[in-house]
Amino acid sequence: MDMKAEPSIRLAIAGLGLIGLRHADCIRQIDGAKLCAIVDPAQEARDKAAELGVDWFADLKEMINSKRPDGVILSTPTPLHVKQGLECAEMGITTLVEKPLADNLREAEILVQAFEAANIPLLVGHHRRFNPIIQKAKAILMERKIGELRSVHAKCWFYKPDDYFNDAPWRKLKGAGPISVNLVHEIDLLRYLCGEITHVQAQITPSVRGYENEDVAAAILRFANGAIGTVMVSDSIVAPWSWEFTSQENPVYPYAEESAYQIGGSEGSLSIPDLTIWKHQGKRDWWSPISAISETSDISDPLINQIRHFTDVITGKTKPLVTGREGLRALAVIDAIQIAAESGQTIQLANQSGITELAEFKINSERISTTKPTLTKSAL
Repeated sequence: MDMKAEPSIRLAIAGLGLIGLRHADCIRQIDGAKLCAIVDPAQEARDKAAELGVDWFADLKEMINSKRPDGVILSTPTPLHVKQGLECAEMGITTLVEKPLADNLREAEILVQAFEAANIPLLVGHHRRFNPIIQKAKAILMERKIGELRSVHAKCWFYKPDDYFNDAPWRKLKGAGPISVNLVHEIDLLRYLCGEITHVQAQITPSVRGYENEDVAAAILRFANGAIGTVMVSDSIVAPWSWEFTSQENPVYPYAEESAYQIGGSEGSLSIPDLTIWKHQGKRDWWSPISAISETSDISDPLINQIRHFTDVITGKTKPLVTGREGLRALAVIDAIQIAAESGQTIQLANQSGITELAEFKINSERISTTKPTLTKSAL
């Protein structure tokens, strides 16, 4: 007797920009997944929907009422995430929201709580966790191959062309700079690999192009396990030291044989994404020779892996790897970096029990005031 094939999981995409197009391509490569609709008012999106042979909608709620997809991917501009995410929660749709979760911490908390109250899975698109390189790096650290974690450095330098901003003017606005758009990836990975971040200091430089946002930022991070980290980001520096250039994750970026992260331990150090472990050949001594051994990992597209994981969450086969609450914690660190940079103060973000003590600093030319109520453990 012929076995009846399982029905495809029907997915809809809201927002057909750079990442939305990649999601559409990934869905087509996954058995058991089907793109059923595109939501984007732009004519280009309507044309693309026709090319792909799927229905097009200008409005998200209209699409949900018409198509009732099994899952929705929100790859719209960040300021739309909360409004659209709440619509999905209200309609009972499992949702994958692109990072960052929202453009402010308070609204992100509202979104996460709405999905939790409805008992509907909410996933956040920190897709690098699905890269086999990162999974291998996590295993190396868990196996203590470099000993006790002492320090980490992450660098994210690249140059975005002018048309990147001109094609989407919202990218010029405050809150849409490389801290929230790009650095949030690094923060999520540092939390995943090294543990929770408890304290933040930071500095930023205003955009040299005259935009409202920053274009260079650096932060010092303290982790709950006692390790110290530094992280830097800029979208106005010509350099090869970024995940995009070094990981070969996305073929649109040229490859540079460099590393983006270095993690230091008491027994050795690890560079990522090349997965090179550095150790002294004998006694741990700066006079002793040091050598490198390169680990290997599988190769697969993390975006495809993430969509496959999304379908498994929808069918109940697994739990989300990056939950809405995980996205909220990453956003809390980003918020703390912004606050630390504006205030010049060290921001205490969380203690080891996970209780958040993040305060919002209102900055003006005369004074700094703490006005935001602290967030409790239930919030993060």
